[in-house]
Amino acid sequence: MEFLQQYQEIVEQGIEKYMFKDKPRELYEPMNYIINHRGKRLRPIMVLMACDLFGGDIKKALKPSLAIEYFHNFTLIHDDIMDEAPLRRNVPTIHTVYGLNTGILSGDGLLLKAYKFFEDLEPQLYKACVRVFTHTGLLLCEGQQYDINFETQDNVTFEEYIRMITYKTGVLSASSFEIGALIAGAPFRDAKNIFNFGKHIGIAFQIMDDYLDVFGDQKNFGKQHAGDIVENKKTVLYLMAREHGTEEERKELDFWYSKKTDNIDKVYGVEKIFRRTKVDEKTLRLVEKHNEIAHDYLMKIDISEEKKKPFIELANYLLRRDS
Repeated sequence: MEFLQQYQEIVEQGIEKYMFKDKPRELYEPMNYIINHRGKRLRPIMVLMACDLFGGDIKKALKPSLAIEYFHNFTLIHDDIMDEAPLRRNVPTIHTVYGLNTGILSGDGLLLKAYKFFEDLEPQLYKACVRVFTHTGLLLCEGQQYDINFETQDNVTFEEYIRMITYKTGVLSASSFEIGALIAGAPFRDAKNIFNFGKHIGIAFQIMDDYLDVFGDQKNFGKQHAGDIVENKKTVLYLMAREHGTEEERKELDFWYSKKTDNIDKVYGVEKIFRRTKVDEKTLRLVEKHNEIAHDYLMKIDISEEKKKPFIELANYLLRRDS
């Protein structure tokens, strides 16, 4: 998509401009390492897109968009440490390259650097954006803790799972759009509609992420295959398998999820249950449901249909990743 490439170039130029040249090198080199291993820059692009949608100045939105990108990468560093993940974006994770302590410190550094990117905004706008940003960070921590709790929690409900992924993934996309709208001076109602659009796209994205963890092509996905099964994560696949499985299949799931191991028999056994209960099809239908909810919120915004098209294209792009 041409419009996406244009925004990506703006973000890349901004990141290159603000590369870390500080000392000690041992702290800042890992920060550059994760920032330079690209990713799609989706969340800073969301800030710029929302600012553009409401007629704002994207130059003014650039540094706040980088705040979102730096914050996102901070969460990835700590997430990988907690999950003991060996790969991120098909390259070794920071803690496997630089060590655990440096990984923690570099993540903290990225978070603090992120806050500095809001400093050029006028006082009222600064206050509004930082309030959204900080609240988002706290919700993300809550979502991460719920995710950790689920590993040892016997009964996880579907509602609890949706709350967890909303906090852990949905609100960051939502807040990226909202911050862009705030910088453009969008009406409160429209800022909330674009927030909700982003929230449901974020939910759908995480559900797709759960799906690809098991059913995706590992080369394209860039993570350890079936890492969620290894980590006993009670994803939507697991919850649906329990709901639609036989008593025998539920007992087998309980057996495998009682031990944290990358044993191939565990991965193979759980995958077989997922396939027999057809959770792959059910999961993709749930992705489409949240995509439709997001679309409904987008349609409520009093802006021309032409200007909304890139948002629909972005949603389709996010939810049809290589599998």
